[in-house]
Amino acid sequence: MSTSDAVAGPDGGLRCPWGLSTEDYVAYHDDEWGRPVHGDDALYERLCLEAFQSGLSWITILRRREGFRTAFADFKIASVAEFTDADSARLLADPGIIRNRAKIEATLANARVLADWSDGELDSLIWSFAPDAASRKAPRKLSDVPAITEESTALSKALKKRGIRFVGPTTAYALMQACGLVNDHLADCVAREAAG
Repeated sequence: MSTSDAVAGPDGGLRCPWGLSTEDYVAYHDDEWGRPVHGDDALYERLCLEAFQSGLSWITILRRREGFRTAFADFKIASVAEFTDADSARLLADPGIIRNRAKIEATLANARVLADWSDGELDSLIWSFAPDAASRKAPRKLSDVPAITEESTALSKALKKRGIRFVGPTTAYALMQACGLVNDHLADCVAREAAG
């Protein structure tokens, strides 16, 4: 059996090494990452944050998450869909978020698309790409964790076909990991069982 990359935390429990790299990550790793997320607004938030993370470290986004929530009306799809050009200008000047014009425009455009979907449609679509958990072996090493999968590529294509922007296969897989569609906590990680 291969050795594990899991590392002992301050409490002695083994964790994915990235989950101990900064204090901000410990709670996120232990209590959020890999736990099932449902609800259109909640999934829209994660989709947006993963898009903003593209090309950056996740810690950059995590440390600004409350700023993003304030700036984007708590990621309520119906509210963001009504944002105007004045809101776009406000967002581009907001130091509490990542001021990337393309990502901001995609966030607003995606809300407008999703506002026309029926209740639960985004949740159903995203979760329809969750692979069978029994078919996935628990990773022991970080190198066992893929960056993209067939499912994330298919999810990306399905979202793009429906008009959703800024969601490539890597972003789609990060979304799947964060929202519990896959459990990529290492086999020896204390958070693996809680994540399901």
